[in-house]
Amino acid sequence: MHRFEILSELRDVSVIASGRGVRDRDRLSRMYGVGHWRKLKGHARIKLVVSEEIVEAELHWYEAHGIGKREFKVKSW
Repeated sequence: MHRFEILSELRDVSVIASGRGVRDRDRLSRMYGVGHWRKLKGHARIKLVVSEEIVEAELHWYEAHGIGKREFKVKSW
């Protein structure tokens, strides 16, 4: 698991899945609250915590209106 800090705004944001297409919808609702969950992807500059390296990365995360962005993951850099 990569520990990181997002340094720039998210760019090229697109929806991967929404509504029933989000596999973790039940778990997300239990952990963060009921909402219209979507899985999104985008690009941003991040700083890796361990090596302090700054890289351009593709990120995936979940988001729901009124709840916000949750569970960011680095998919590639």
